[in-house]
Amino acid sequence: MATPDQDETVVPVFFLSDSTGISAETMGNALLIQFPDLLFDRTLIPFISTVEDARRVVAQLDEAMDGPVTPLVFSTAAEDAVRHELQRTRAPLIDFFELHMGRVEEVLGQPGVRQPARLHGVGDIKRYNNRMAAIEFTIEHDDGQSVRMLEKADVILLAPSRCGKTPTSMYLALQHGLFVANYPLVDEDLESSHLPDPVREHAERCFGLVTNVDRLSRVRGERRPGSRYSSPEQCRWELRRAQQLFEAHRVPTIDSSARSVEEMATVIIQQLARTRRTNRSAR
Repeated sequence: MATPDQDETVVPVFFLSDSTGISAETMGNALLIQFPDLLFDRTLIPFISTVEDARRVVAQLDEAMDGPVTPLVFSTAAEDAVRHELQRTRAPLIDFFELHMGRVEEVLGQPGVRQPARLHGVGDIKRYNNRMAAIEFTIEHDDGQSVRMLEKADVILLAPSRCGKTPTSMYLALQHGLFVANYPLVDEDLESSHLPDPVREHAERCFGLVTNVDRLSRVRGERRPGSRYSSPEQCRWELRRAQQLFEAHRVPTIDSSARSVEEMATVIIQQLARTRRTNRSAR
């Protein structure tokens, strides 16, 4: 059988965890993004809490090893018995916990408790509850569904439809515990020279998202093919007016066609930090 070209090869990737798997996915994807020419088929296997669970996972990984492409496995399992069982797989396994925990224990001069839930911050109840509250707030305030209590928002994302507001909002809430609202700019908003009424008093917390015409037209066309909504002319007009609105009100703007969700979130967090430092200096 002929070996497929590199750009046709799909590499199976598994993220293993004895908790939710968020850490395994985050750290693993941070490495995979460095290989833009490869395609990855990602599988998350969370809540591997017993040795028996781990044995079933090992069987799945060994089966993948018999396939045409060698899989890649990332693990953040913390409990020793589970970790040791997972390490029996024939598949290449990158154990983030083993790689780093020993060094941390050495520096701190004491052993860690190695409890699975602690890896994801559940041990800090206050921080965990705040993150859950942030997610609830962000869901409620997605796509302009609610404008109540906007004064609680850490971030308000403004953009024409389908520019990436929702995934960016959810990432900021889930990963960073930020209260995020996002508000879609419709024709009526874009025809005005003012920010929309619900967000006008909160301009200092607003961030604008834009993209390019081709991408916006393509994404909208998947939802409403052949419509005015997805036409290049309508997309071009909305993006131009949104950019003018952001510039007029000094709203920081991010091009979502040039950055990943993770990168956009980082830009927003950095800007928030600069704003806080500026405000403290002005007092």
